Amino acid sequence: MKFSFINASVIEGHRHEKARGSASSPPLGILYLGAVLRNHGVEVSALDQPAKGFTVEEAVNWASKEDPDILGFSVFSSSGRTAAAICKRVKEQNPNIVTVFGNIYATLNPERILMKYPSIDMIVRGEGERTVTELVSRLGNGGNLREVRGISFREGGKIISTPDRPLIENLDSIPFPERKLLDSDYHCMILGVNVAPKKFTSIVSSRGCVYRCRFCNCTQFTQYRWRHRSVQNTLEELNLLVGDGYKQFIFSDDNFTTNKKRVIELCRAIRREKMDVDLICEGRVDNCSYEMLWEMARAGCRVMYFGIESANQRILDYYNKQATPQQAENAVKTARKAGMDIIIGSFIVGAPDETRDEIQNTINFAKRISIDFPQFNILGVYPGMDIWSELVAKQIINEEEYWESGVPVPQVCPDAVPFQDIKRMLNEALYNFLKRPSFILEELARTSKSAFRMNTLLSNVKRAGAIREGLRNMF
Repeated sequence: MKFSFINASVIEGHRHEKARGSASSPPLGILYLGAVLRNHGVEVSALDQPAKGFTVEEAVNWASKEDPDILGFSVFSSSGRTAAAICKRVKEQNPNIVTVFGNIYATLNPERILMKYPSIDMIVRGEGERTVTELVSRLGNGGNLREVRGISFREGGKIISTPDRPLIENLDSIPFPERKLLDSDYHCMILGVNVAPKKFTSIVSSRGCVYRCRFCNCTQFTQYRWRHRSVQNTLEELNLLVGDGYKQFIFSDDNFTTNKKRVIELCRAIRREKMDVDLICEGRVDNCSYEMLWEMARAGCRVMYFGIESANQRILDYYNKQATPQQAENAVKTARKAGMDIIIGSFIVGAPDETRDEIQNTINFAKRISIDFPQFNILGVYPGMDIWSELVAKQIINEEEYWESGVPVPQVCPDAVPFQDIKRMLNEALYNFLKRPSFILEELARTSKSAFRMNTLLSNVKRAGAIREGLRNMF
């Protein structure tokens, strides 16, 4: 039996034929499933559509050439309609192929997807490593699909959803992602700048998050729990990747710094192994001691990403962020003191009743604290988010209209600052942030003292035009 996977692209301008070709890191979910299936003797192939820049037609041609028994799609809200368009055409060419959707978008919308798209045969909900092997076994021998936990499918004109599958408790039991399924190069981009110009990939050392931020739906996907791999297991994968020539890594955990002791232990182990690596990590502002950040910097953490979100305590409380602006400011100062080369601050504006003054306060805060780059985002909501459920209950959002695409809150909330006004504010804020003489002088001074920043700068000189284009297309 053969199982092929497609990581679908984002739709560009609502046209299925044109898919945006950009990918910052490999689709680890697919690569984990590929490793599990290969260990069970299943032939596997995979396509990362955004990395290849394939159109829908090119993806269909790839699937036709592979001719698998099962075709699986990893989908988010941004890519679900692209995947459905590919699936429809593949099914028209080969009605016998079994088509499967998975990942967070599929997990949170199984009945809606199956009702809208007849070409999609089933949904794998939640973590798929255990489910796909059972699914392949049942499909291969004609077994009863009702015995496979964590799937939704059609039977006799009805949609059947089996009981949820428990989360995998021992993450060390999962084989390492089969990265050789893909032949694309990946690079981490920040404001159009490639901060990982060397051989780069992503790695996950834990899954899930115990916090309940109201703008996030990953916690529902992982049942509000956090599980981690052992330090030894994570280190073993890093060693293998370094042996394959990888130099730069991003930890794509939902919440990398949840356990300070684990982070410190991992960083010390990396140093003991004398790994010459560059790491990109993220952390919460309320959980970043100097000791932990110092150990991270010594282990090679060059880029630290903080989810600051807002400078207004009222908005932070609305988001249930469980953090304060003062903690954000302290976290940035601590990371700078610990020796982080680049510090990124992420901000979300456009809450349902957030005022212009509050948005401007967040913009001013981003300028005041010692971050290298701000990432401004306009609040968007999707099924599985608490804010989505709130706005649906208030009849501000029509579920049937937006369940598939999600929607920016300022486009539907009557009390929000208008969406286009926020876009203008943020475009102006980013421009003003980057053109400040004090900021430029600080960045030049920091770059002169950092080999990582200097190498990154030199590697991006030839990409100056692309960087300018990236800045123009931020919003």
